[in-house]
Amino acid sequence: MNRSPLDHGGLRRRLLAGNATLGTFVGTASPVAAEVCAAAGTDWLLLDLEHGAGGEEQVRTTVPTAAAYGVPTVVRVESVARIRIGRALDLGAAGIMLPRLDTADEVRDAIRHLRYPPAGDRGVATYNRACRFGLDSAALDREGEILGVVQIESASALVEVEAIAALDGVDVLFVGPRDLSHDLGVPGEFTAPVYREALERVRKAAADHGKACGLLVPDGAAAAAKRAEGWTFIAIGSDSTLLAAALSAALGEARA
Repeated sequence: MNRSPLDHGGLRRRLLAGNATLGTFVGTASPVAAEVCAAAGTDWLLLDLEHGAGGEEQVRTTVPTAAAYGVPTVVRVESVARIRIGRALDLGAAGIMLPRLDTADEVRDAIRHLRYPPAGDRGVATYNRACRFGLDSAALDREGEILGVVQIESASALVEVEAIAALDGVDVLFVGPRDLSHDLGVPGEFTAPVYREALERVRKAAADHGKACGLLVPDGAAAAAKRAEGWTFIAIGSDSTLLAAALSAALGEARA
């Protein structure tokens, strides 16, 4: 295969084989920050367009920057609108994270945007990075390379998590800890029984349907604990939170 910044389904294959992976969120709208995170040894980057500081133009620079280190980029879109997902995919995203979907029907509709007709409704074009700017039109037949990540962020989604996990095209169930804990009535209380039971329900639904499960954690120790529990798509903080925590700790030590 010709050299390319595209992942060609490598991340999806790793996850569906049950391999544990570690990444981080990128939200500073800085390709340099993305490069630092990739150089540090992440398995993937999650470019956050929902809460991050940048927009779709960040996909254009982040994908090749991270790919220079062999690291694929997954994009959390700001909405599940067909055009938003299609633009991120055309720019070379290895996968799409779909935020705040509450039912299996909503997920089924959104997942269609990741695939070309007749299986889906993604717009067809070849003059983009995903098709190597017209040099690889066969990419249109390799839509199974795209990783589909669905966030479980509400009590409503939790009720339907088994049905969501059963859907073709859903590869990862990803818990948003803050959103889910807030919706369950225990905001930020990650040791609360109702929240811990919710995590186990998500993990089991993924395992029962041969899917991966993931979540966001604050540090390496928490990530190691979740790996031991069987979570395989684990995000350790974000570029901004990791920088802030490291500098805050260093300043505290210096001023002690």
